[in-house]
Amino acid sequence: MGRWRNSTAKIDAAGIYYRELNAKLRGVVSNGTKKIELHNIHGQRYIGTDLDKPVELEIFGTPGNDLGAFMNGPRIIVHGNAQDGCGNTMDSGEIIIHGHAGDIVGLSARGGKIFVRDDVGYRAGIHMKEYQDKKPVLVIGGTAQDFLGEYMAGGILILLGLNLAEGEHHKSRFIGTGMHGGVIYLRGNVENYQLGKEVGVTDLDEEERHILKQYVDEFAEHFNYQPDEILDQEFLELYPRWLRPYGRLYAY
Repeated sequence: MGRWRNSTAKIDAAGIYYRELNAKLRGVVSNGTKKIELHNIHGQRYIGTDLDKPVELEIFGTPGNDLGAFMNGPRIIVHGNAQDGCGNTMDSGEIIIHGHAGDIVGLSARGGKIFVRDDVGYRAGIHMKEYQDKKPVLVIGGTAQDFLGEYMAGGILILLGLNLAEGEHHKSRFIGTGMHGGVIYLRGNVENYQLGKEVGVTDLDEEERHILKQYVDEFAEHFNYQPDEILDQEFLELYPRWLRPYGRLYAY
């Protein structure tokens, strides 16, 4: 964590257009600043997109679409909600959201970690994939809308359902539709009809529990939970039943 504790800059983003704001960020980072606080963020897009240094951005407000898109290295902490496309095609780094996130969180991410304290919208984790030794991780503290993990090709997606009442099922439908890689760890219950036909269900083995614990511990540390209380409930593993579920559609 020491690399985040050097010089700090503060930027008041009130009324600043997103292009101007991102240009200002590039300039500050090029001067060697290791931590930047962004205040009065109101929907500016693409924050952190083209920063490829280990800088920490602490955001106060609601960033716009594609927060951290194509990100390679930074750490972003959002004190509020995030909109659609958070972590779009991110390569490495970390995004921590103290609130909700919108649709297509982690779209095509091929590395890095995203932690969302509360709920996410539709198609979270769509087409997440692994690249060489990189494996994206998306941890959602609440629940999700439909098409969670759609066309997932790699990585780890964890859905905790911490805001569900005892015995309440997740509402998401078409979970893992088209899934052909990666794994989904789901805390709580879903009915079979909520799953895509490409998805199998099993219990976790010891190795998978160890992996799960690692990321639940990180989630708990970010958002002040007790990890043992989260892990005390049963988890399901959702896995792809086929490597190429739609391959026959394109065969001659």
